[in-house]
Amino acid sequence: MEPPQIGRPVRRKEGRAKVTGEAVYVDDLSPAGLLHGVTVRSPAARGRITAIHFDPAIPWDEFTVVTAADIPGLNRVKLIADDQPYLASDVVNHPEEPVVLIAHADRARADEARRHVTIDIAPLPPVLTMDDALAAREIVWGSDNVFKRYSVVKGDVDAALASGALIVEGEYETGAQEQLYIEPNGMLAVADRGHVTVWGSMQCPYYIHHALAALFGLPENRIRVVQMETGGGFGGKEEYPSVIAGHAALLAWKSGRPVKMIYGRSEDMAATTKRHPSKTKHRTAVSPDGRLLAMDIDFTIDGGAYCTLSPVVLSRGTIHAAGPYACPNVRVQGRAVATNVPPHGAFRGFGAPQSLFALERHIDRVAAAVGLSPEEFRRRNFVTTGDTLAVGQRIGEPVNLPSLLDRALAISGYRRKRERFSR
Repeated sequence: MEPPQIGRPVRRKEGRAKVTGEAVYVDDLSPAGLLHGVTVRSPAARGRITAIHFDPAIPWDEFTVVTAADIPGLNRVKLIADDQPYLASDVVNHPEEPVVLIAHADRARADEARRHVTIDIAPLPPVLTMDDALAAREIVWGSDNVFKRYSVVKGDVDAALASGALIVEGEYETGAQEQLYIEPNGMLAVADRGHVTVWGSMQCPYYIHHALAALFGLPENRIRVVQMETGGGFGGKEEYPSVIAGHAALLAWKSGRPVKMIYGRSEDMAATTKRHPSKTKHRTAVSPDGRLLAMDIDFTIDGGAYCTLSPVVLSRGTIHAAGPYACPNVRVQGRAVATNVPPHGAFRGFGAPQSLFALERHIDRVAAAVGLSPEEFRRRNFVTTGDTLAVGQRIGEPVNLPSLLDRALAISGYRRKRERFSR
């Protein structure tokens, strides 16, 4: 009889293979006839493609070349909005957008060849910031450059703000963040007799399965996706692998040979999804004794050029924007805007780190305004059993946030650090 595992660490089943080097990653695979795929990307943030030039100094008949015209099915990455093309054909909407794919048996020659492809782009004015997107300086997507909106309302915020209570305002920003997994994005694909199989580094194989079926116009039973050892993901290999898997599979489809695509570190960092940048505005009403009366929160994230998972990321950030605090009047307006930068996507925490960073920095400011320490202000406003959160959820289970705060303060050495840095 196996001893109980509750309260005991569990040995990772793949741990030994990884530390001994026996684990097999996608770049360890080299089937017979393998071609190496590379991507030619847009140098412009936004514009119309007027021509693609292939330098005659390169013997192109030795290479497999794929453009949007070679796609047998839907030239869109199936996800939420289905707005992102696998390969740009008429317009580009962000720097590093894929336009042409090239494969050759010699990886160095494939790399050299892509430097001999020139994309002529008639530039269009780009939208590069969240402020520009919201100001609709240049309408690029739909009618307002907004992918998604959410609204959370509890009580009467306007009345509370007009009641004469102390009002504290603040604005907070976070930037894009790279997941920096040790293993870069990589895929191996084969296509044979109307079937497509991909092996690679990924977090969500069913995303890829669904996307490839649409890309090739094939029944899903003709698509096979094999998740190999994944050398880190942290959200960065959630939706993006559908793109690189599609690219490797397109080259395999056209060439009839296995194709492997492994991004170098610079390409991975330049072209793949990052944590969404954010801008959050807070306007808070507080009583003289340090009780929250109203929280008016405006939360914006930058989705980049295509929707990807922005609606889901936005929903998490909006839901958690008011935090674990009891407040009778709350309004959260959340939006994901479109800009001409590479699409942002999944990253651990899914939107909540952005809105909670803004909230907790603002709570410190509110505490100072009423003459309380950040610790004491939080204790006075923590939710307890029977309270309702901003979304209306009633806390039915016992909660003990003060004890959780005590533990966090002790483990972090908060009081000692606060004293030291206040000198």
